[in-house]
Amino acid sequence: MPEPQPEARPADGSTPGTEPEQDPAVADEPTSPPVPPDQPEPSDQPDPADQPEPPDQPEPTATAEVPAPRWSGSAPVPPPLPRRSVWGESAEPTPPPPVPVGPPEHQTPVDPWAGVDTGGWDLPSAELPPLPPTMSYPTPPDTRQWSGPPASPAGPHPAPPPAAPSAPRAVGPMVPARPVSPPAPQKMPKVPKQRRGRRSTAPPPTPPPGWQAPKGYVPVPVRRRRRWPWLLLLTLACCCGCPAYYGFPISAQYPARAALPVQVDDLSLRQDNRSTETAQTLENEVRKEHWLAEDTFAGVYSTTSGKLVTVFGGTGFRLSPESDAEAEISRLTARYALDAPESVDTGVRGRHERCAVGSADGSAVVVCTSVDHGSIATGVFTRLSVADSADLLATLRAQIVQPERG
Repeated sequence: MPEPQPEARPADGSTPGTEPEQDPAVADEPTSPPVPPDQPEPSDQPDPADQPEPPDQPEPTATAEVPAPRWSGSAPVPPPLPRRSVWGESAEPTPPPPVPVGPPEHQTPVDPWAGVDTGGWDLPSAELPPLPPTMSYPTPPDTRQWSGPPASPAGPHPAPPPAAPSAPRAVGPMVPARPVSPPAPQKMPKVPKQRRGRRSTAPPPTPPPGWQAPKGYVPVPVRRRRRWPWLLLLTLACCCGCPAYYGFPISAQYPARAALPVQVDDLSLRQDNRSTETAQTLENEVRKEHWLAEDTFAGVYSTTSGKLVTVFGGTGFRLSPESDAEAEISRLTARYALDAPESVDTGVRGRHERCAVGSADGSAVVVCTSVDHGSIATGVFTRLSVADSADLLATLRAQIVQPERG
């Protein structure tokens, strides 16, 4: 048998049996490398006892090198994480502090023209004219020194008499003085407000006593500027203009009186019994229909050619002449079998006229009625047109009805 040989030491010089202290971080890590999946497990490998030994294999000697451990004793340190900003801290980096600069008198002066060729800068300079001589200020006159106020002509003032000795006051206990309240602020008088358009009622300023007008001065009265009362004029125009516009026709047409003339142009008033009876019947009808009429009239006129004209009506105040004219035509429609009435322009403001064609006793007639604010007149015409009948009624009306204020 071979002799026992001394124990071999590792290459790092440590004593066998004592393991070197490892870093805790390294000690926790596994010391065996992972087994690849292709290698067989230890149970599948053959037992070394069953394998035949090699015949002449040399034994290991003490000089054999021990392999270096796979893992070192130090681990790499990761870089530090970036610092998180605190709430309220600015996200911009803090600028470095400025480098302190010493005062300028302790700094080394620098020549800005160092190394520059300045030999060719000698330029000819224009000579300036000499300055004019400076004028000197005049010497002030000598002043006398002030010798005090002049003496009074009446002589020196008498010295005041000596003051009488005052009786000693009794000294009592000191009483603290009460605080004096500040005086109340004086209220400024209120200036009365001046309304626009009103003159001030204050009297005019009077001259100071002893004042006299200069020679040749003639006082001229100040002419007051008149202001037209536009609002008053507008009110008068609205309140008086409108009633005057509508009231003028009434005042011109009412009151009125009526009288039948004997002759009107080529028309003559017939006064026979039959004509008189017809006129009386028509006048009674007018009084019955217009019970507010102040006066009534009726008559029958004829011409030499045989044309007959019957006219009747009355006087009195009428507020709505237009509606009264339409009502009169409607009343006579059944008696004369009138057609639709026509409106005729009279040319007079406040006067309205209606005409219609009908028949009486088998002959054609034209019935026209004219109404204004003071009277009503109706005519029945034979053998005339509507236009001629309207003109003839206007002529008869002008002769029969006479306004009292016309």
